[in-house]
Amino acid sequence: MKYSKYRALIFITGALLFNRIPAFGAETAKRDIDFTIRFFDKRIYYVAEDPIIVQVTVANNTPQPYRFHLADERVFSVDFDVRTVSNRSIEAADPLIRKRSTSQQVFFREIIVESGESFSFVEDIRDYVKFSQSGAFVVQARLFPGLYRGKASAEDAAQNGRVLESNRLSLNLRPPSIPGPAGIPLEMDVETNAVLVREKLPPDEVVQYTLTARQKSQWEKFFLYLDVESLVTRDGARRRQWLAESEEGRRMMISRYRSELQNAVIDGDIATIPTEFTIERTAYGTEEGTVVVLEKFRVPTGNYTERKRYTYTLQRRDGIWTIVDYVVLNLGTE
Repeated sequence: MKYSKYRALIFITGALLFNRIPAFGAETAKRDIDFTIRFFDKRIYYVAEDPIIVQVTVANNTPQPYRFHLADERVFSVDFDVRTVSNRSIEAADPLIRKRSTSQQVFFREIIVESGESFSFVEDIRDYVKFSQSGAFVVQARLFPGLYRGKASAEDAAQNGRVLESNRLSLNLRPPSIPGPAGIPLEMDVETNAVLVREKLPPDEVVQYTLTARQKSQWEKFFLYLDVESLVTRDGARRRQWLAESEEGRRMMISRYRSELQNAVIDGDIATIPTEFTIERTAYGTEEGTVVVLEKFRVPTGNYTERKRYTYTLQRRDGIWTIVDYVVLNLGTE
């Protein structure tokens, strides 16, 4: 494999940079450079379905800048060691094996993390390991600051402290989900492990179910009747990105949207917890309906309550009503 920072600067540039990276074997890196992973969108995972996205973070607690190389193909910078509770290593994913065994140029960029700062990116564990059965697993990530250069080189780098190792995560994979009525996938209640099934509720009961779930912070129930794809693409910019993405890219967009919604990063209106709500009006035909709801929100920083009127748009597919859009009208305070 050839390593290149830019297409016109092959290997020489990379070789010059290698000598400037203090973390490649420095003992301080093990003590003062934090390399951590966490689930980006903690949810119930199944053996062969949605991506398992983790956020990878490199934090610099040293007084000096920390430099490392991040390859465009992340498999040359990161690796995931996934084991069963009996310490059996999980087989590597086929795409990872092909990429690492093919003679190719590896393009990378130098990342500089200043003192007291951190750098993060997300990766799908399924790009690194192949899950063939359900069960409990332990996940640990490794970062190769000088890039992955083969198994033997990686083992030598690990033995000499030139590889950063992350914390460990517990991962539970369930058997394949069972299709529900009309082929609709079943969801699981995180709290009770009971199967959540979309029922053929009228539009007003769908909205009531969703808002009640939000009041109780029951996220799986909150998402049960939300058409997340429609909500993601209601914004013009995200819709253009959606149309340009591959199927895998779209799944990642949905995963990020769910996570950002839960963390109140985007669309705070629909995810804000109402202290109380009243359904004022419901109208629907055979395929589309609207539900108008008066919602009240207690403002924690002031002694008053905000009043808003939500108009939820729902569509019916295969007999199931789901929320596809909404608009909000501010009514002032009381």
